Amino acid sequence: MKLYNLKNKNEETSFSEAVKLGLGQQQGLFFPKELPEISKNTLSELLEMDFIKRSSKLLSMIIGDEIEDFELHSQVNKAFSCTTPVLVPIQENIACLELFHGPTLAFKDFGARFMAQVIDFLNRDKNEIITILTATSGDTGAAVAHAFYKMKNVRVIILYPKGKISELQEKLFCTLGENITTISINGSFDECQNLVKQAFQDNDLKKTIGLNSANSINISRLLAQICYYFEAYSLLTEKQKKNLVISIPCGNFGNITAGLLAQSLGLPIKTFIASTNSNDTIPRFLKTGKWSPHDTISTLSNAMDISQPNNWPRVKELFKRKFWSLKKLKSGSVSDLLTKESLKDLQQQGYISEPHAAVAYHLLRKKLKNDEFGLFLGTAHPSKFKNTVEEILNINLSLPLELSKRTKLPILSYNIYPIFSKLRKFLLKK
Repeated sequence: MKLYNLKNKNEETSFSEAVKLGLGQQQGLFFPKELPEISKNTLSELLEMDFIKRSSKLLSMIIGDEIEDFELHSQVNKAFSCTTPVLVPIQENIACLELFHGPTLAFKDFGARFMAQVIDFLNRDKNEIITILTATSGDTGAAVAHAFYKMKNVRVIILYPKGKISELQEKLFCTLGENITTISINGSFDECQNLVKQAFQDNDLKKTIGLNSANSINISRLLAQICYYFEAYSLLTEKQKKNLVISIPCGNFGNITAGLLAQSLGLPIKTFIASTNSNDTIPRFLKTGKWSPHDTISTLSNAMDISQPNNWPRVKELFKRKFWSLKKLKSGSVSDLLTKESLKDLQQQGYISEPHAAVAYHLLRKKLKNDEFGLFLGTAHPSKFKNTVEEILNINLSLPLELSKRTKLPILSYNIYPIFSKLRKFLLKK
């Protein structure tokens, strides 16, 4: 598999190198040079397979012969065997695709666990220390921490905005210790993300500590997420498949990039809805053509509190390469007030959700036509936002074991201001 740097198209690399580098020169994202298309016969064969086998085949088609089929199947099996998607009907023409049945109760488990397996494979016969530096607005941190926990020769540093993720989200990844170090930043997620970008611009730092990133900027995470769109499609009836619309809660836009890549491969999805909260840079851009990020706003759907989504250049590149018009991508933003109303709406239908999925559900209901079938993605377990959900819905939520066993453990995080020199000193000292 060949990839090129979106900021310097002369920089080309293999899948393995792209995984290890994370970002290219000038902080450029890597993007596939070839965009394969699956024939209808091959698609039919794939849809008959189980989730693990299909995912292995799909990733093999995309990645090529860099990783042998048996090895890739082993990596996929280790990554996905405990994270199977679940389809839950809500109404006659709407269902939720729950992606939170993994170790950290969030969709990020898919990409993070696959990336961990690939890095472990690439580093298997070496004795090099790799430093994974990543920023999280909520769920990425836990998924990455648990995916790499106690992995040999891998050191993980996770930055997150202090006081701007839920207490239970924080407990899930800031209580591990061992090779996992967490740092709360006195600022926004965008400031955390900027610190990561600055670290990748520092060539001396990169070489000294073997720097890599586990955000959705890493191509391995992105490719892994393609797989659950095919699983979702396989779970639908023939009638539901005909005019399929998928609404995705969007923060860094990695999830929707993966969905669009699935569509590019040949999965017959009619359209996507890029659903954001009040951090509405992309909906405004799609409406006006002007790129004007505002200061990041704290919302109930905190994992989406991102005003400059990293993966947007990949979306634009895919649309350019496929000669698609950006007008085919639907979008919208949802206020906290409407998020609360959507949670109550879902509760009345017998379904308990959480703020991120509620954003996607609201826009799906608003934009879905009578002859269409809609999926919205459930990206995190409601209990991860226990206090918020309980207050809005006036209920008591019990905690899954994954959370309950961590609630009384101490937070092990360090704290710094969003100043790169302070982070650099910390990285070199540890």
